[in-house]
Amino acid sequence: MKTIDTIISDPDGFRFLPPRAAFVRRVRIVLRSVAAWIGRLLERRRSRMALLEMTDDQLKDIGISRADAYREGIRPPWE
Repeated sequence: MKTIDTIISDPDGFRFLPPRAAFVRRVRIVLRSVAAWIGRLLERRRSRMALLEMTDDQLKDIGISRADAYREGIRPPWE
């Protein structure tokens, strides 16, 4: 067994990556989490806009007044 084999082959499956590969992996993780966060913001905005488009009868069915729907609909997506 060579020395390099003992470094790369770990019983837990952990690999020591060269600095550039480790950096790329971290950047990918950050970009995925930012994309997921933006996706959640957009979904929240879509659902709030749907509230604003509902009729009074539809709002009454779900137990929300027009004022409540408006208050929720104008909130920024990050809240």
